[in-house]
Amino acid sequence: MNKILISDKLSEAGINLLNKNPDIQIHIETGLNEEQLCQIIGDYDALLIRSATKVTEKVLDAAIKLKLIGRAGIGVDNIDVKAATERGVIVMNTPDANATTTAELAVAHMMSLSRHLPESDRSIRAGKWERSKLMGTELAHKTLAVFGFGTIGRIVSQRGLGLRMRVIAYDPFVTPERFKELGVEPVDFEALIAEADYLTLHCPMNEKTRGIIGAEQFAKMKSDVRIVNCARGGLIDEAALYTALKEGQAAGAALDVYENEPPKDSPLLTLDNIVFTPHLGASTFEAQDAVSIEIARQAATFFTTGEAVNALNLPRVSAEELSKCQPFMNLANILGKMLANMATKPIERIEIACFGKAAEVPSHPISVEALVGVLDHQLSMPVNRVNVTDLAKRQGISLTETRSDETHDYLSLIRLTGWFDGESIQLSGTLLGDCHPRLVSIDDFEVEVVPEGTLLITPHDDQPGVIAALAGILSEARINISRMQVGSQEEGRTAMAVIGISETLDDGLLAALNNVPSVHNVAQIQL
Repeated sequence: MNKILISDKLSEAGINLLNKNPDIQIHIETGLNEEQLCQIIGDYDALLIRSATKVTEKVLDAAIKLKLIGRAGIGVDNIDVKAATERGVIVMNTPDANATTTAELAVAHMMSLSRHLPESDRSIRAGKWERSKLMGTELAHKTLAVFGFGTIGRIVSQRGLGLRMRVIAYDPFVTPERFKELGVEPVDFEALIAEADYLTLHCPMNEKTRGIIGAEQFAKMKSDVRIVNCARGGLIDEAALYTALKEGQAAGAALDVYENEPPKDSPLLTLDNIVFTPHLGASTFEAQDAVSIEIARQAATFFTTGEAVNALNLPRVSAEELSKCQPFMNLANILGKMLANMATKPIERIEIACFGKAAEVPSHPISVEALVGVLDHQLSMPVNRVNVTDLAKRQGISLTETRSDETHDYLSLIRLTGWFDGESIQLSGTLLGDCHPRLVSIDDFEVEVVPEGTLLITPHDDQPGVIAALAGILSEARINISRMQVGSQEEGRTAMAVIGISETLDDGLLAALNNVPSVHNVAQIQL
């Protein structure tokens, strides 16, 4: 049973979707502060939130079972994603579920600024009739500048084109061809701010974009520019915005998000040429249902199939691809565990090569699972596919992936090679019946081993009596041998024994085996 804590309000539609899953148990408790959340989060496998809950490093330290944080919405400013990744916790959001709602609010703000709608309303309520003072401007034929061309930015652009505006956009991660397909003119950042009649922001907030619209940018804009921010607070330097609006460097602004929310005591509140809304970007009935249903569906999918839809800290692999990869991932994990136990010094570099059928599926999940096998039980923290790449880098391990249609006598083959201190170990494995893992070689030694239980791997001189001596020590200790495979090189005097035993050996027995003449070393592996 997977236990999910819902700590912010989700719609009934999303909650009902989760309740239909017999493998999921939900608990709803909203309004928790950090200390209260820390007290209960240790019991849960997943946490579903909106913008109110703050998932801090302290909360994550207490979340000993947590596998998933689901944000019903696009922004994850309230989640310490870096700390979650380090702890192997998937962070996912719903970037498209409220895209239309947010885009429509941005367009509404553009119209509100153009026709002075809030000020007109206040004027009428005060008994005034100020038609001349409230003269507006048309959107048609003006230049709409869109900063950020993701889903929301594209919807705003389409609406702008429908209003007969000239639409330009800047996004360094989108190809020029994609802009042109949608009838939008791609420009660089300098041209974007210089040519804008209306500038609307739809980019994420990070260290590169924090305060990206500041005094320097306002100085390069048209004096009648109107600015809309329905994205993230902090993209605009609010002190610089205040100066620009007050001194006529900009005609108007509309904000739905702020550096501090709510924006109490902000000098912007004293100006007449700015419009405010209280972070309403996703606040429509349709969007509330959409984000709740979507995050519920994503959480249920993850616990049912392992697919992490819209994960921010994990590459996207569909459920179908994951299903095809899974047997190869299991094999790679086994090879990784064996490599970690056989290496005599810290591993510096790993290469994973996929051949035949193994090369027909995405290779990255296979490589990641090999790393999990190498680092699992080597570190004090949990290791999984979320954090293993970062952990490997931290340990100084580099990873190389290769793939080939060649079969090497097997329909599928995975070859894992590890280098350490000038030495290397190479392990190869295959699948029987597309699902049963087999170890088929260690370095140049051909073996055929069922990789399960406890294994002893003993490179030794190829001469009579060695295997008998090993078997004798195990027999005296009443350790059963379940399987044994011995491989030898075509040329050379060394052999390799892989022995399956009934239970794990203590240090004394391992030392006794290592003391057998002609034995190079004995590695014990638990699978």
